[in-house]
Order: sequence, then structure tokens, then C-alpha cells
Amino acid sequence: MDVDTTALLIAITSLFAATVNGALGYGYSSITVPISLLVTTSRVLNPALVIVEVVVNLYALFLGRRSIRRVWPQVRPIAFGILPGVAVGSLVLASISVEWAKLVTYGTLLPLILIQAAGLRFPIQRIRMIGLPFGAGVGLLYSMTTISGPPLALYFNNQGMAKDDFKVALAITRSIESLSTLLAYAALGMITAESTALVPYLAPGVLIGLPIGFALIRHIDAETFRRVCMSFDAWLVGFGLSRVVAKLELLPEVWAFQLLTLTVIVDAILLRTFFRSRAAKKSPVHDGGIVATSLGVPGG
Repeated sequence: MDVDTTALLIAITSLFAATVNGALGYGYSSITVPISLLVTTSRVLNPALVIVEVVVNLYALFLGRRSIRRVWPQVRPIAFGILPGVAVGSLVLASISVEWAKLVTYGTLLPLILIQAAGLRFPIQRIRMIGLPFGAGVGLLYSMTTISGPPLALYFNNQGMAKDDFKVALAITRSIESLSTLLAYAALGMITAESTALVPYLAPGVLIGLPIGFALIRHIDAETFRRVCMSFDAWLVGFGLSRVVAKLELLPEVWAFQLLTLTVIVDAILLRTFFRSRAAKKSPVHDGGIVATSLGVPGG
């Protein structure tokens, strides 16, 4: 694929991913990375994404600044864990091969997406005890992949946070991880001319896509939109995982792409369950002449 085509694909992907991020509060990297890694490498893509995300996350934090004090107690343990995780992850990314970096990215992201798609929640009672190692894991994952939205969304959703508090908690956490990762990349000499050359293709999509997402979510069902985006993301990641497994010759190509097939089957089952559940909760239930209705699933 030539340079112009690669740049165009990355620019379009950035626009779509930023629209999703504007609507949901997360999702930019988890959509941009799987697609962009098909045409570039983590060592080139990650620094460019982190530069863009520092600006986006700080802007989101500025918008939610009035709620920072309220949500900080739930974020604090994760924040302290992020810093050592970022240091270790940055060192690993600088030392492993391009294809193994892709394998780590796809292999980590896929189960996280499917757990979210299944609607599984694991309420965490001891935030201080769990938050620190969880934060370290998030920092490790983010510095290697620039992805942290799915695990953070899973964590904060499990706390039953209100929608606005959820977005502010994400903004605080992601501001810390993106800033610390940018510093780590700079210290390791990973911010190169090749990486910064991608920023002009990523940034316009963010500037246009975020306000579109903010406006779009007011007119559509947030939970349905989130769930459809997760399906799209799962199929992309499944394809990327199959491709890199075949390239590393961990499995014969015909068997490697069965990972994609399995992903599509599992996600289709989860998607069918989701829509059936939504329909059942919205439909009146007649029992002995009494009509019972239920509220829809709250958005995350």
C-alpha cells in the first residue's frame, strides 16, 4: 500500500473513531489501532496517537473539571498504578518485534471487547486493593498499544457511576496515562519524524469527529450504538489477530483465520442476546390483565 493510501485510510479511521469517542467518551484508540496496524507498525503509530490523545484527554478533562474532586477518590488508586505500568510497557514496546507487538495488541483487546459485549460486570468492593495493580495493568497495556478504553470502561461501569462521572473518571485516567506515556516515549527516543508525520492525518478527524459524536448521541440510543460499535471492533480485531498469527506462523493460515470465524460467531450470539433482551424490556408483558413495563438498560 502506497504512502498516500495509507495516510488516507488512517485519516478516515481517525474521523470514524473520534465520532465514536465523542458519543461514548472512549473508543478512539480501540478503533483506530486495529485498522491502522494493518498498514503501519506500533512503533510508528503509537507515538502519533499519544500526541493526539494528550490534547483530546486534557480537553475532555477541562470540560469535566467541576466533577474532578467528586470522582478522584475512585480514580486515585488507578492513577498511582499507571506510572510504573507505563514505564515497563514502553520498555517492552521498544524491545520486541513489530509483529509480536501487534499480537499483544490484538490478543489483549479481543477478550476485553467480548467481555463488554456480553454485559459481564464484576462489582469491585476493595477499590484501594484492586485499583493499584489494575492501574499498573492499564498503564502497561496503554503504553504498548495506546488502548485502555475497554478495561477502564469495564472497571468504572462496574462501580455503577453516573454517565457524567464516568466520562470524567475516564478523562482523568486517560490524561495521566497519555501524558506519562508521551514522556516515556520521548525518553526512549521513540518520537520520530515518521511518527509525527502521521499527526496531521489523525488530528483533523479528531477535531471534526468529536463534536459530531457529541451531537449524534443525543438522537440515538447510546447503549445500542455502543453495542454495535463493539461488534465492529471485535470483527476488526479478530481479523487482525488471525492475520498476525498466520504471519508469525503460530498456526497454519487456514487455522489462524478460524480465530476470526470464532469471533464473528461468538459476537453474533452475544449481539442476538442483546437485542432480544432490549426488545423484551421495552415490550409490555401481559399477565392476568395487568400490564408491566420495564426501563431500558442504562447506557455506559
